Amino acid sequence: MSKLKLTYFDFHGGRAEPVRLALHIGGVAFEDYRFAFPEFAEVRKSTPFGQVPTLQVDGVQVTQCDSILRYAGKLAGLYPADAFQALLCDEVMYVVEEAGVKLGPSFRMTGDAQREARTALVNGSMPVYLAWLQSQLQAHGGEYFADHRLTVADLKVFVDVRALNSGRLDHVPTDLVEKVAPALNAHMQRIAQTPTVAQYYAKFGA
Repeated sequence: MSKLKLTYFDFHGGRAEPVRLALHIGGVAFEDYRFAFPEFAEVRKSTPFGQVPTLQVDGVQVTQCDSILRYAGKLAGLYPADAFQALLCDEVMYVVEEAGVKLGPSFRMTGDAQREARTALVNGSMPVYLAWLQSQLQAHGGEYFADHRLTVADLKVFVDVRALNSGRLDHVPTDLVEKVAPALNAHMQRIAQTPTVAQYYAKFGA
C-alpha cells in the first residue's frame, strides 16, 4: 500500500473533505495533515499552484482536488469500474467543482461586495446547478448519482450541500437547497446516516 499524505486546511468542508471521507470509508490509511489559516502562506510555497489540497503518494506530490478524489475513490472502492457509470460520476463532480469555482472569489470579499456577489449567485447559477443535480439523482433511482451505490460523486455533493445549509456562508440562505432541490437534502441526510460517515463526524466533529 502506498504511503499517503493529504494536506488541507483544518476545518470541515471544502475541497479535501470528500477525499477524507472516501479514504475513511474505504479504510485506507493516510496522514491527514491539517493546518491553520495563518500557516497557509508557508504551506502554499511548496505546492505547484499555491493551492491545496495536495496529496503525496510515496513522496510524489499530486494536485487538483477531483483527480485526488477519483484516486481516493478507486483505492476505497467508491469509484465505478464501468466506463459509463464513471462518466456519470465525473459529470456530477465537475458540476459541483465548477459551482465552487464561481463561489471562490467571494471568500476574498467583504461587506457589500461579498453580499452582492453571493446574492447574484443565489439568484443565478446556484439554483440552476442544484436543480440539475436533483434531476440527475432522480434520473438514476433517487438514492445515488451513479452505479446504484455510494460513490465519490455522492460524497462531493454531500459536502457541498452541508456547506450550503450550514449558515457559515454569509448571504447564502440556509433554506436554498430545500427550496430548490429538496431531494438533495434527503440525499445528504441519507449519506450522513451511513455508519462510516457518522463514525467520521463522531470522531472529528461536525
